[in-house]
Amino acid sequence: MSKFTRRDFLKTGVGAGAAAFVPVGLGRAAALTAAADARPRVVSSGNGIRATQKAMEIIKAGGDPLDAVIAGVNIVEDDPDDMSVGYGGLPNEDGVVELDSSVMYGPTHTAGAVAALRNIKNPSKVARLVMERTDHVLLVGEGALKFARAHGFKEEDLLTEKSRAAWLRWKETMSDRDNWFPPKSDNVPEELRSVMSTHGTINCIALDAAGILAGVTTTSGLSWKLSGRVGDSPIIGAGLYVDNEIGAAGSTGRGEANLQTCASFRIVDFMGHGLSPEQACLKTCEAIAVKTKLVPRLCDGEGRPKFGLNFYALNKKGEFGAACLYEGGTYAVHDGVENKLRDAAYLFKRREKIR
Repeated sequence: MSKFTRRDFLKTGVGAGAAAFVPVGLGRAAALTAAADARPRVVSSGNGIRATQKAMEIIKAGGDPLDAVIAGVNIVEDDPDDMSVGYGGLPNEDGVVELDSSVMYGPTHTAGAVAALRNIKNPSKVARLVMERTDHVLLVGEGALKFARAHGFKEEDLLTEKSRAAWLRWKETMSDRDNWFPPKSDNVPEELRSVMSTHGTINCIALDAAGILAGVTTTSGLSWKLSGRVGDSPIIGAGLYVDNEIGAAGSTGRGEANLQTCASFRIVDFMGHGLSPEQACLKTCEAIAVKTKLVPRLCDGEGRPKFGLNFYALNKKGEFGAACLYEGGTYAVHDGVENKLRDAAYLFKRREKIR
């Protein structure tokens, strides 16, 4: 449990002075906000439906939101069939799984994170210890691993046979000018033939009935990445940001685009200026689309991003929303009564496959 309890803090409202906002280029913008009735909320990326269920159970039992969201994402970190988070995550180009994670706790405005962490299944738990047991925010690489070992975490091989097979197939088929032979297609499961790359991540943010906000993001990062590559997930203000006076936001998708725009901080700041969570996510998507035009290799023939990026947000009043660059995104929400996947708003209709 966190050292601070909910009774130590009073609820605060979202700042007034809403700014007008008209989304540009939207195919639809569904009303995806909840009534501000003091019920707890848990919001997660589309792969987090089990996380939102677990987190809400903990919150309703009187648990702290930070305990709740970490326990929720631990389900995905531990799942060997999820190839983008934790155990079984797709590795870097050398066949080594490197994990990133961050946590942030609203009442104290403190955060902890780890990056390029090897051999530890639950980086979210290590990130929390960085926040609570050090004067630092971010530990990386060997230093993060030494810190985890010091706190009793056991090292283990995070490659499953499934993720190893996917890595070997990538290695063996990416070039016909090396000494790696491709596997016989009849020996390769169909699901692995299509595994080229992932930006998979899970973000989970929560609000309890007393107004306490907390969040976590955790990932194995971009598959086949350069050794030591760090995305947005462990960077406070990019992959996660929480302000207990305003709200919380997180992201999944292309981390580099998020890092270059401090996107999660932007979303929370927009909410602080009166935008709804969905509007704040959409406005941030717009900003990223504009900046991406400056890098032609990242754009399609129409000047649109060739990558995917998704945002999730929750404000102090319990309103929630999400938005993606392209249509088809979903996110998980437990509104205190029902746990389900919802459609996210988007900027662009999808006309071609993006990476």
